[in-house]
Amino acid sequence: MGVFSRIMTKLKGDKTPPPKVQARNLYNLKTGDIVTYELEDYEIVGTLTYNDSGYKWYAYQLVSTGKTIWLSVEMDDELELGVYEKVSIPLQKPIPQKITYDGKTYYAGEKGSAYVTGTGRSQNVSNRKMSYHEFADEEDETYLSVEIWGEEVEVSKGYSIEEFELKVLAGS
Repeated sequence: MGVFSRIMTKLKGDKTPPPKVQARNLYNLKTGDIVTYELEDYEIVGTLTYNDSGYKWYAYQLVSTGKTIWLSVEMDDELELGVYEKVSIPLQKPIPQKITYDGKTYYAGEKGSAYVTGTGRSQNVSNRKMSYHEFADEEDETYLSVEIWGEEVEVSKGYSIEEFELKVLAGS
C-alpha cells in the first residue's frame, strides 16, 4: 500500500492496519526490492531459484542505470555470495575442462543440473531444467559460471563478496 492510499484510508476512517512489510534477508528478496552494492542502488527485476535434487540456491537480477549484475546466494557450509556479469565467450557442448578468458585460465569444478523457477524478468525460464558448470581461476578469486539452457550456452564472470557489502531495502 502506497503513502497516498494510507492517507486516503485514514481520511475515510478505515481502521484496518496496513499490511506489514516482511523483513528481507538474502533468501527472500523480491522483485522491486533495492540492493545497494559498492555505493550503487540496484533494483531487483528478476529472481531465479535453482533446485538440484533438493539443494537450492538463488540468483537475483539487479539493474541500475545501464548496468545489470546477478547476485548469487548459496548456503553451503557457510553463506556464499557472488556478483556475476554476463560475458561473451563462444562455448559449445561439450563444455571443456578449462577455459581461457581475458588472459586467465579457469578450471572446471562443480557441475550438475537443476530445475529452475523464476519471477519477474526471469519468469520465462520457470519450470525448466538446465545444466551448469562452475570454473575457478588458479587463485580461486574469479569464477566463470556456464549455464546450458537447451542449446543456448550462457557464461558469466564473477567473484565472491561478503554479506556486509550489501544493504537491502524492501520495495513492498
